[in-house]
This record gives sequence, C-alpha cells and structure tokens, in this order.
Amino acid sequence: MKKILVGAIALALGISPHGFAQSLEELNVQIHGYAAQGFLYTTNNNMLTTHSSDGSPAWTEAVLNIGAQPIPKLRIAVQGRYFLLGNFGNSITLDWAAADYKADERLGVRFGKVKTPSGLFNDIQDIDPSYMWSLLPQSIYPISSRNSILAHYGGVAYGTLSEGGKLGKLEYRGWGGERQIAANDGYTLAQTEAGILAPNGIGGATYGAAIHWRTPLPGLMIGASDGRDPMWSGKITAGNGALTGTESISPFNDPNYFALYEKNKFMVAAEYGRLPVSVTLQFTGLPPTHERIDFQNWYAMASYKLTAKITAGVYHSQQFNRQAPLGPARYSKDWAISGRYDFSQYLYAKAEEHIIDGTAIGYDTDLNPNGLKPNTKLTILKVGVSF
Repeated sequence: MKKILVGAIALALGISPHGFAQSLEELNVQIHGYAAQGFLYTTNNNMLTTHSSDGSPAWTEAVLNIGAQPIPKLRIAVQGRYFLLGNFGNSITLDWAAADYKADERLGVRFGKVKTPSGLFNDIQDIDPSYMWSLLPQSIYPISSRNSILAHYGGVAYGTLSEGGKLGKLEYRGWGGERQIAANDGYTLAQTEAGILAPNGIGGATYGAAIHWRTPLPGLMIGASDGRDPMWSGKITAGNGALTGTESISPFNDPNYFALYEKNKFMVAAEYGRLPVSVTLQFTGLPPTHERIDFQNWYAMASYKLTAKITAGVYHSQQFNRQAPLGPARYSKDWAISGRYDFSQYLYAKAEEHIIDGTAIGYDTDLNPNGLKPNTKLTILKVGVSF
C-alpha cells in the first residue's frame, strides 16, 4: 500500500519511472493521521444538527495525511477527511493538497488547495490532536463551516522578515485564489431548511495577508490578518426546482486581531473579528430579497498543563449580529471548561462543558420544532487516536 502511495506522489511530482523504485527514505515520505469519536449531550435545545438532547454519538472524524520531500526545499502533501457531525458531512472530502517550496527563511510559497493562514487557529483547526479543546471558540471557528474556511484554491507566500534581535521577529503570510462554500455548509443550513438550495455551493475570489510579531518578550506573539473577498455568487433553486436564481454575497473584509502568550505550562490567547456583509437572493421573475449581517466576534482563553498527561482550560466566546432584532437569536455567549488526558502520545481523551446563553450559533429549526430555549448546557466527550 505504501509503495502505491509513493508512486502516486511521485507521479504527481513528475518524477521519472525510475523514481517509482525509490525507497520511502529517499523520498522522505511520511504518513500521519487521526481518528476521533465524540458524544454530545445538551440540557435543552438540540445542537449542531444532532439529537443532542437525547445524547448523540453522531460526531466521527478520520483524517489521513500523506507527504513527501523529493528535494530538500520542496514538499508535497495531501490530506483527506471523513467527517460526520449530525446532518453535516457523512462524506470524504479533500482538506488540502499543496506543494510547498521554501527558498529560505525570508520566502516560501505553497500552491494548490492550501490552508488559509487567517486568524490565530484557522490553519491548525483541522488537526484535533494538536489542541486541547473539543470545540474551538465557535464565534470565530464554527465547526459547521470548517471545511469551507480552512482552505482555498490558489497560493500562499510566507516568510520571516527579521530573525530576532531587540525587536523580535516579524512573520508574514499573503494569500490569494478562490474559495467555495459547500452546498452542505453550515452557512446554508437555514436556507436549506427553508427549501432554498445552492446545489453547487457559493464562492468567488479571495485574497488577504497576516502579520505575526514575535515580540522581544519570550512567548508573546501579537498579530492581525485581513481577508478581502469580492462579490461571491452561486446558483440557487426553490420549489423542487420550479424557481431558479442566484445568491450573491456583497464584497466584504474579514479582519482578525489576536494575541498569544505561552510560558512553561501556561497559555493565554484572545482574538477579535468583525464580519459585515449583505446577502441577496434573486429568483428569476421575482423581486430580490436582501439581508444585512454584521457579526462582531471575540474570545479569550487560558490553559494550564497540570501534569505530563493532564491539561485544563477555560474560554469565553461571544458573537453578536448587530443587524439582528433584539433577543436571544441576536447573540451567543459561551463559557467552556475543558480537560484533556493523554494516555500516550497516540491516544487521548477530552471532556468539555459549555454554558451557552443565546441561540445565534449552532442551532437549526428542523431538530427544534417547538422553538429554541434561550439557554442550554452542552457536554462533549471525545476520544481520539493519532499516528
């Protein structure tokens, strides 16, 4: 099996037939992955398209990552995922597939389907074993849209402009290309339940930049990113195909400001973002409908490694839609208390309790036919294995 995978990578790189006989060591092939199983229980509303008020095990992930380094400065890798979370997923998708050429510390480029290096955690949110939280703060990293916001088709340039000294290090990332919101993304959930479908998704051009300042204070990083997205659009249908039209998302910016401090066993981080955007639905022969959204999102978190195997943490996450009517649907305020136990470097377990006020994130109408209560508690248990 490994020889077949090596051959596929070699073919993708354009290596000669002789390269098929190269050993794994010569191609520097690495194969990694993980599998995780989650369980959700809520005291009130059903969440994340699961029957969580009855207790739901409908959260399964399996990830395979294959990479090769045929020459010292070039690496090519691909990652696929099986994802099931309630009514989201239940399919195998391509997280990313990219070639990465790093000339030196000052300049590197990657291209293909590449991770978008926005915010503090976007480019690691696909690797569950790498962080302690069962759910990253949903105000900025909604799991129902993870596949759509994780990566884009295009390229990324990155590097370090200053290598230490009294002013620390300045790291940059710049990206451009095209992004697609999938048809089964959480963004389209309310529309889908209302009978409006976007069968091919919604997408368009995207570009942006991020700066990370590794300050002279050891362990402190301060950064900002800003994504610029021109008009996005996609075809929509309603009435079992009787109506056809277009959904358009106005040009928008997606700025994030963040800070991270790590020292010994302690970590603290915070992030703020704002997303104002207008959505237009235009069915042929009917007047258009418009919706204005203005999300203001932030979180603050801290964690501490109690022992070599146990890590504990807490965060508070908030989202406000400044354009929504007053009431619980306008906001979400989430206190999360989390713990992680590492049985070994390959096996881990997580437990997390969320105390949620407001219904702006994570809810759908189909699984809550009697309406939403303004408050709920969410318990998450998760076990994972990595290799």
